[in-house]
Amino acid sequence: MAKTDFKSVDEYIASQPEAVQGVLERVRGAIRKAVPSAEEVISYQMPTYKLRGGPVLYFAGWKQHYSLYPATGRVVAAFKNDLALYEVSKGTLRFPLSEPVPVKLIERIAKFRAKEVAEREKAKAAKPEER
Repeated sequence: MAKTDFKSVDEYIASQPEAVQGVLERVRGAIRKAVPSAEEVISYQMPTYKLRGGPVLYFAGWKQHYSLYPATGRVVAAFKNDLALYEVSKGTLRFPLSEPVPVKLIERIAKFRAKEVAEREKAKAAKPEER
C-alpha cells in the first residue's frame, strides 16, 4: 500500500524510486527559484507551492513521468509551443522521466502561475463579497 500521509516535500521525494528523486529535486528547485516566496507544503498528498494561501503549482512523480498541476487554459495557451513536445491533458502537464527536466520551462510556468494567482487574489479583493 502506498504511503499517503506525507508531512513534507522531502518525505514525498524520499518515498519515490531513487532514479526519480533527482528528477523531482530538479523540478522542486525550478519552482523554488521561480517563486522563492511561495510556501512549500503537502496538499492532496503532493508537493504544493502556495502564495497568499492560493496554490501556484503542484507536482507529482509517477512510473513513467512526472506531472505539474494545474495546467490552466491560460497556461496551456501561453506555453502552447513549448508544451507541444509533452502530453497535456485536462489540468495536467506530463513530462517523461526519461528526458532531461525542462528547468527553464518549469520556471516560466511557475512564474506565470504565480502571476495568475496574484491577479485572481486582486480581482477577489476588488469585488465586494456577495451574500
